[in-house]
Formats: sequence, C-alpha cells, structure tokens
Amino acid sequence: MSSPAEIRHRNIELIKNLTDENYYVLVITTNQLSDILRKNYEKNGIAIDNVYIVDAVTKYALGHDPEPVKNCRFVNNPANLTDIGIAITETLKELQGKEMCVLLDSVNSMLIYISSQNITKFIHFITNRLRLMHFSGVFLAVEKGLDPDVLLQLTTFVDEVIDTEKTPL
Repeated sequence: MSSPAEIRHRNIELIKNLTDENYYVLVITTNQLSDILRKNYEKNGIAIDNVYIVDAVTKYALGHDPEPVKNCRFVNNPANLTDIGIAITETLKELQGKEMCVLLDSVNSMLIYISSQNITKFIHFITNRLRLMHFSGVFLAVEKGLDPDVLLQLTTFVDEVIDTEKTPL
C-alpha cells in the first residue's frame, strides 16, 4: 500500500532494489506508458535489461500498434485481461529458471477499466500462477482508493500487506 503521491516513487524504488539483487522484474503496467517507465528506470540507475514490461496502455492510447520494443509486450487495452494474462504467462515461461518478481504497477488504475470482481479474479489467477512457478510478486495499490471489500479480497491472496508509509522498502 502506498499513498497516491508516492506510488510512482515506490514503483521505481522496488524495481531498483530487485534489480540490484539480480532479479528479473516483469512490470505489468496499466498506469504508465512503457516508454515513460523505461526512461524513469534508466534515470534512476536501474539495469533495464533485467526489466520486462507488459504494457496495457500504450497501444490503447495510440490507437495502433507501437514499434516493437525489446523486453516489452503490448496489449490492446487495460480491460483485456485475457491478453494481459497470456502476455504474463509467455514472459514468465521465457524467464523460467531465473530469479523473478512480477510487479503490478497499480491495482487502482485497473479499476478504471475493469469491475472490482474481475480484478480480484485476475489477481487471484496471477498469485496462483506465481506460486506454481515459484516467482515472487508485488501488487502496488493506493489503500484509500480501493473499496474495502476489494482490499479484503486482495489481502487474502497475498502473503503480506506492506504499508510503504510505515515500512521502508
């Protein structure tokens, strides 16, 4: 959990910590364009070769296919959970055997496009997929931006909820 003002900073901080520990990180972004994420990561000294992105916003915002980008899969729109799930599964298979962590950049931004019921089903799918493949995962969210029932559901899927305002990353 993070405050709205800090969620972008927490994203960068998490990616930096993970890549410094030689993890490969798969970022699922429904919040920021992959190009902007990459620039922010590079500006903050992150080893970009260890970062893979499933981008669900660029193609949607452009209205057409973007130019291919290394370590990035573009999905038609943030509401297409099937395509997001396929892109995640394909990337995880590609990275099988490596130290891996998945970062969902904003549960809250998904609520713009998808019902809370479908988001909880999707995150349940992802958490189970990660456990089966022995990967770690982080789901960033702004607590006050989530319905208490959604927060309760999500809390049951994860091993731990960390309030980034109280616990340093």
